Amino acid sequence: MSESPEVRPPVVTPVRVVIGICLIAPFVALLWMSSYSKTDPAFIGIPFFYWYQMLWVIISTALTMIAYKLWQHDQRSRHGAQGGAAK
Repeated sequence: MSESPEVRPPVVTPVRVVIGICLIAPFVALLWMSSYSKTDPAFIGIPFFYWYQMLWVIISTALTMIAYKLWQHDQRSRHGAQGGAAK
């Protein structure tokens, strides 16, 4: 008889929840347009509407980097736990 590998559903861990929040936060912040569709407060003469969006470019980059690093750490720990249990 052939043994088929056991298929397990994805595991939801706190790290994966944080990764999801890091990736979803920029979308929520920028899709909620009524929160930033104004001109004041201006920053060095730039209306709020524009500098708020540009600030989110930097924030999104940082959050994506954090999510990527957390994902790498999660994958290393999962593969390390599976490899250690198989030996």
